[in-house]
Amino acid sequence: MQSLSLTELAQEHLAKARGGSAGRSAVTVHGRHDYVLRQTLVALVEGEALAPHDSPQEATLQVIFGRVRLDTGEETWEGGPGELLVIPPQRHDLLALEDSAVLLSVGTGSNT
Repeated sequence: MQSLSLTELAQEHLAKARGGSAGRSAVTVHGRHDYVLRQTLVALVEGEALAPHDSPQEATLQVIFGRVRLDTGEETWEGGPGELLVIPPQRHDLLALEDSAVLLSVGTGSNT
């Protein structure tokens, strides 16, 4: 059985994001390209964003700490620590309203 502290990992990657020119840092927590489930921790400093991108087949976003805004152009969601969003199937972006860390869980739809 494998266990890790998402809080500690989030703090580590937020420190990397603060020190880097991109203002973000990410690490795959679970899964690979051949897994059905992939989870990625993403840390963003305040004001940084993930540019508009297509939605994966199935995905959720859990806020570990901070506040983020996900915008589809039609709908906007703001979330804080402990909140979980089922990501809608539209193109969207993600903005850090303050220094934040989120866990992105993506179902790939196949294990091949």
